[in-house]
Order: sequence, then structure tokens, then C-alpha cells
Amino acid sequence: MTQTRTRRRPRSAPPSRRTAPARRASATPASDDRFFRHLVTSLRNGVLAITRDGRVAAINAPAYRILGLEPTESDVGRTAADLLASEPELARIIARATDGGHLPNRAELRLKGPGRVIGYTLSDVRDADGTSIGTAIFFKDLTRVEQLEERERLRDRLATLGEMAAAIAHEVKNPLASIEVMAGVLKRKLPGSTDAQATLSDIINECKLANAIVVEVLEYVRPLRLELERVSLGDVLRDAVTLATNTTPPGGTRVQLDAPDDLPQIPGDATQLRQLFINLINNAFEAFEAVNGSGTVTLRARFAEAHDIGEPAHIVVDVQDDGPGMSEEATERIFSPFFTTKPQGTGLGLAIVRKVVDAHDGHITHLTPEGGGTCFRISLPTAN
Repeated sequence: MTQTRTRRRPRSAPPSRRTAPARRASATPASDDRFFRHLVTSLRNGVLAITRDGRVAAINAPAYRILGLEPTESDVGRTAADLLASEPELARIIARATDGGHLPNRAELRLKGPGRVIGYTLSDVRDADGTSIGTAIFFKDLTRVEQLEERERLRDRLATLGEMAAAIAHEVKNPLASIEVMAGVLKRKLPGSTDAQATLSDIINECKLANAIVVEVLEYVRPLRLELERVSLGDVLRDAVTLATNTTPPGGTRVQLDAPDDLPQIPGDATQLRQLFINLINNAFEAFEAVNGSGTVTLRARFAEAHDIGEPAHIVVDVQDDGPGMSEEATERIFSPFFTTKPQGTGLGLAIVRKVVDAHDGHITHLTPEGGGTCFRISLPTAN
């Protein structure tokens, strides 16, 4: 008789008494007002909230930076008109929205103080009952975007102008050279005629001036081929000051340089950058000649950290003079090719300066100092 063995099942281990991990207490509950205040202050875009009675309820750090304002402890509770006294147009837009006016979803505005372009959206703030209790404006600095678009438009114009210049260069330069040579020959053959000598000298000078204009046009439209290397901008500025002052007749003009020795190097073409600052210094000297022939040009360089993610740190150089300054019309067209306020100017000097700055992925702006004169601010990235 066969005996059947029954296999015993292994006794299962008793369930372990595992203690469920304790929930981590939330440092800031979602219902806490502090969370929403931290949310507003942590946004990368500017936020400004105004109550129904026109007082500031909240403002974050990007808003201060974009508007060019210095934060103070008394800003919250202050009237919006008082806070935005330097930007009356923005204050009027917010006031109209608070009074139940139009709330644009996407609009742009150029700020007068810092000269920035902002894109903004206005929103009505309502409580749980749907009652309007204020207005909030959200805005972003679009200056860089505006500059890139303007740079692309300028490149399109340069491409068209380059085609025209290439076509007429040989047609103009060769006859000018021939006229200058023939005038020189006639001048040597008529040594006894004072009137003829004066007339021929004028012809030669005008030919040289016309040839210089053609050369400058070709230089402007010719694509820049940068020899990039690590450049010390402080050394470039010192060389530019030395060369500019050596080629300027002695007089009542002075050049001051304020450049820290610890400025980081930038990728750039030292020759092009040196010529850029020489042109700006010479431009100031020419402005002095229009008045009393004397003045001071000051170059200040400083390092600036990046404010936005993806934007490199940069070096800012201000080239400021105490000359007669510029009219509002001239300021608007200052970088346009062939626009000049000088009798013998070609209107290409500042256009070439802007071309060099654009080639280095930088940007240049014109400022009007409080004490008068002119200031050009050049910003060059430390990496590109």
C-alpha cells in the first residue's frame, strides 16, 4: 500500500508592522496668504497690483528693475501716481483701468526713464463675490526683442545698400581719380595763374572729399569679419583714448577714463572695438567745435550681472561728454545711415559704430544726462 505524503505549506511569516512614513508638514499651507505673496515676488515678470483707491498693494523685484525704481519700505500703501511719477503714461494707463476702462491683453509701451520697451497685460482683480477690488499689471522687458528686430531690419537695409554700393563703387571711384589726376596736371602747368591755382585746388579737395565718402559707404556696407579673441576691454579703452587724443589738435578738450582693472575679458575683435570708441570720442570732439571748442569726454566701464535666465553678463561702457547735446529729432535718427547735423559729415560715423556693436552681439543706446551733453551707453556680453 502506497503511503501518500502530504507536503506541508510553509508557514507564512506574520505581516510586518511597518509604520507608515509620517507626512512632511507643509512649511507654508496653500491657503496661507504668505504663499501667494511669495508667488508674486518670485515671478520673473514684473507685477504691480493696485487697489481700487489707487494704492500699491504689491510690487515685486523685477518690476522695480524694469521700471528703474529703487525699492523702499513705504512703497506698499503708496499711491500709484506717486510711485510712477517718472512714468506718467504708465500711471495714466493703470488709472484708466482701475476706473473701469479698457484692459488690454497684450500691449507695448516705451518707458521714458530707463528707455526700455515693455509688453504688458492688465487684469481686473475681483473678490469671491465678483466685486472689483483692484487692478494688476503684468509686464516684461521687451527691449532686447525690440533691438533684435531692429537689427534684422538694419541688416535688410544694409544688404540692399550693399548691392547698390558695389554696383556704383567702380563707376564713381575711377572718374573721381581721373579728375583729381588731371586737375593736378593742370595745376603744375599753370603755375603763374593764381585764379586757376585756387580753382584747381578746390577741384582736387572736392574729389578727395567725394572719394572719402565713397570709401566710407563701402566700409559701412561691407560685412564685418571679426577676428575674435579674448579681449581686455580696459586695455582697448586705454588704447582708444591714447590714439584719439594724439590725433586731436591741442585745445581745451580732455578725456577721462574710469575702467576697473578687474573687468572680465570679452570675446571680440580688439581692432574693431578700439575704432568704435575712437569714433565716439572724435564725435564728441566735433560737437565741442560747434560751440567753444572745449569740453570733457568721460569713459566709464563697469561689470553688470545678467538679470534674466539665458542672458549673459555684460560690460557696460558710458561715453559721455558735456557738449551742446542733441535735439529730440536728431536723437530719434541718430543711428540712421546718412543722417547728420554736421556741414561736412556723411552721416555714417554712428551707423558704423552701431554696426560694430551689433556684430559683437551687444547693443548701444543714446542717453541725455541731467546736466546736459550726450551719453552713449554700450553693452557688450562677456560670452556669446
